[in-house]
Amino acid sequence: MLTRKDLEEIESGTFAPYAMKSRDSRGRMHKEEEHPYRTCYQRDRDRVIHSTAFRRLEYKTQVFVNHEGDYYRTRLTHTLEVSQIAVSIAKTLGLNIDLTEAVALAHDIGHPPFGHTGEQELHELMKDHGGFDHNIQGLRVVDMLEERYPAFSGLNLTWEVREGINKHSTPYDKSNSRAQLDPGKSPVLEAQIVDLSDEIAYDNHDLDDGMASGLISESDLNSIPLWKDANDALLKANPGIKDQIRRYQVIRSLINREVTDLIVESEKKIAELGIKSPEDARLFKGRIITFSGRMLEERKPLKKFLYDNLYMSHKVVRMADKSRKFVRELFGRYLSNTELLPATSRQRLEKEGPHRAVCDYIAGMTDRYALDEYVKLFNPYEREQ
Repeated sequence: MLTRKDLEEIESGTFAPYAMKSRDSRGRMHKEEEHPYRTCYQRDRDRVIHSTAFRRLEYKTQVFVNHEGDYYRTRLTHTLEVSQIAVSIAKTLGLNIDLTEAVALAHDIGHPPFGHTGEQELHELMKDHGGFDHNIQGLRVVDMLEERYPAFSGLNLTWEVREGINKHSTPYDKSNSRAQLDPGKSPVLEAQIVDLSDEIAYDNHDLDDGMASGLISESDLNSIPLWKDANDALLKANPGIKDQIRRYQVIRSLINREVTDLIVESEKKIAELGIKSPEDARLFKGRIITFSGRMLEERKPLKKFLYDNLYMSHKVVRMADKSRKFVRELFGRYLSNTELLPATSRQRLEKEGPHRAVCDYIAGMTDRYALDEYVKLFNPYEREQ
């Protein structure tokens, strides 16, 4: 039988010196007895998975709003794909797998309905009241909004997982707010892995969803060197392969190529910089987990292609415009009549103020729930259930 202390000893004996060890965690906001058979980061991972906010990711937008089809990725399936990629990278680099997984599973837990459009609209609506940022909202969720324990609000996660949520950053996830936890330092390497795994996942899986939707034509992808090289190599090795299998294998090849580049380049950079501890990584100004310069250049045409042909497509932009309307009008209605809020939200009105209470309520909604609420509030013929 392995106890928590045994697991901590295994970490010390097998992880790289720059990995964040469970026994070295800064701990939790509220004092708790640690679990006898799970490390603190394993416990954090489990708390995230069992949270209400995590389950709601199933019906939150990745690119396509939930009602547009069952095939497309949701915020939840995207999160699981990020976690799988991140864990593979962390394992290869000798980093803490459990910490990486916990951060990966929690990194989007503060996202509102309707993806980045919903976030942008909430930020605009809250511009005179502290703004809205899904990283900061993620901290609010795990520190306060989840109610699971009699002694404290929130999930009482470790400092390192909370830092990973707070400092999450990708080209599509530019934070509107400054980091709250050691703002002058970089996050640990495990959290940096999650950021790049997020990029790998959404680039390739959004490409897959874009083709499935018909918004992206495969013939147009032949102008993208990354795609063409992988596709040509696959056709040469497997003549006569079915199109559906070929597309899946090309996506798989692209992910593998990016992951391999990331591992090789990051290991090289760790050695060149002389990173010997988690604190060394924190003190370095900039990210240590990174792609090679060559891969960064190779990815640019694909990222631009996705932006032009998927994210700015007529169908996606039209739904984004409607999503802004849903969020804006729901916000205005709840703000003008706070009695429409559920009891748990009304209880925070005095302490948080009406704008933040309304913002928290809408941010916690799924796409489906927000659409249902919109119909109930603005369709005069809709009956209350």
